[in-house]
Amino acid sequence: MDERPRFRVKRVERPPYVIDEKRLRRYDQRNLIFNRVYNDPSWGGYGRSEEEKASENIEANRPGYTRIDYALAEASWTVHDGWLEAFSWSMVKRPRGPSIVGEALRQGRYEFQNIEEATRIVKRAARFFGASLVGVTEVNPLWVYANRRYTLEPLELPEGVRYAVVIAIEMDALGIAASPACPAVAATGLGYSKMAFTAICLAEFIRFLGYRAIPSGNDTALSIPLAIDAGLGQLGRNGLLITPEYGPRVRLCKVFTDLPLKPNRPIDFGVTEFCKRCMRCAEACEAGAISRDPEPSWEPACRSNNPGVLKWYVDAEKCYEYWCDNGGDCSTCIAVCPYNPGPEKIRPDEFWRA
Repeated sequence: MDERPRFRVKRVERPPYVIDEKRLRRYDQRNLIFNRVYNDPSWGGYGRSEEEKASENIEANRPGYTRIDYALAEASWTVHDGWLEAFSWSMVKRPRGPSIVGEALRQGRYEFQNIEEATRIVKRAARFFGASLVGVTEVNPLWVYANRRYTLEPLELPEGVRYAVVIAIEMDALGIAASPACPAVAATGLGYSKMAFTAICLAEFIRFLGYRAIPSGNDTALSIPLAIDAGLGQLGRNGLLITPEYGPRVRLCKVFTDLPLKPNRPIDFGVTEFCKRCMRCAEACEAGAISRDPEPSWEPACRSNNPGVLKWYVDAEKCYEYWCDNGGDCSTCIAVCPYNPGPEKIRPDEFWRA
């Protein structure tokens, strides 16, 4: 199944997933794989990091893992990791200004003619700031995390913040195709930095119109089900959002707001049925983390999964341990997906010659 599948996108009334409301709970971030690295000595990834192998890779001048490759990867995360206000729930301070119009944008709320106008303007702003795809959904409370990632304090969206503008950012096709070498790590990091920039700029835009806006990357709420609800794609065997335009080669962010917006309807273009037949991501996964079962399951693969959804569960423990052994994260399941219109595989030197 090397050819990109043919499909027709249709709008549907209900999101194309099945949940068990008796089992599904808001995700407890104590189970997040990156938190378990520090608080769960019961598994092999406890206390490990990608750094342990990265230094060896640089010393060996391993192709795709040289100091140049790692420099690109580290630099790609600069905006996401260095700009701590990028996902602030409050207006961003501007100590060096100057303001263009002073306090005029902080007075009252801008009144749109109707909800359609508001939605059109917000989506256009999102695309202007860097969104490759954008959709709107009313927030299902089940997708909001039960607690915060670092403090583990209970998490609730402010009253009236009912809508999510969900954004997909395309990742560099050649970088991803070099997976699991460092150009793919850099493509991921750049995706996250673009997420941070796009989300905070859109949030500030909405705030300057007088409404609440909360930018979010992987924090606050689960991005994939929100993106499915907002009509951006479907869930794939690899545990990722599959979009019609880019396959799984996207990163997701969102902006929660109390500005009334018109939700998009979900879409169905046959991903689930195709994934039942296609095993490309499972066959290519060097960690053995992706299920080869022909049918989706209710059974989680590890503690970091959240039960209550019928899907192919990905073993995040195996995935993270492979990252540590590799000296960098991995995007192979993205690259080989037949829905990805980019190249499936290139050598790291081909990335640098492009």
